[in-house]
Amino acid sequence: MDTWQAINSERASLADALAGLPDDAWDRPSLCAQWSVREVGGHMVATARMTPGGFFGKLLGSGFNFGAMTRKDIDDVVAGKSPAELVAAYRGYVDARNAPPGPTPSWLGETIVHGEDVFRALGGYRAHPVEHVVAVADFYKNSNLLIGAKKRIAGVTLKATDATWSNGTGPEVSGPIIALVMAMTGRRAALDDLSGDGVETLRSR
Repeated sequence: MDTWQAINSERASLADALAGLPDDAWDRPSLCAQWSVREVGGHMVATARMTPGGFFGKLLGSGFNFGAMTRKDIDDVVAGKSPAELVAAYRGYVDARNAPPGPTPSWLGETIVHGEDVFRALGGYRAHPVEHVVAVADFYKNSNLLIGAKKRIAGVTLKATDATWSNGTGPEVSGPIIALVMAMTGRRAALDDLSGDGVETLRSR
């Protein structure tokens, strides 16, 4: 699988889905800590247009405060923009291959997970090509980078019910692979979509 092609495909699909949201959905909470749907959209635009050089320049300008840098980027993107304008801005980067520094699979994960921060919060997951979600699960299972997924899932067995994918040993956590990915990234709402003795272990972390 070409990871950048997968990212571009997921961006296009997400742009179409965002375009279908009613305006009042954009101010509802997402699953991403204290961000509204609008703010997640702004973050997605900011990430899609970022370059490694731009990232380090902005980080320096924020006094190496990653949270402050992210907040400013979101505010800059969303200021004065309607939902339609935010969607148009994001759609403009669908085919771009820009990203902050980091492993390419992390940007596939960023696109899928933040998209589900919106749509799971609003009611339900979107459909994704299973190979895209499996690639993200395979990346997160070995990564503590920012998200801490490897540490979070230690000591449990994750088993997808809609894909040929499993990982780990210990009490089982089973369910749709997209819910497993969201749980791996600390989205507690996804635990309600999973079953097995290991769910309470994840809930306690």
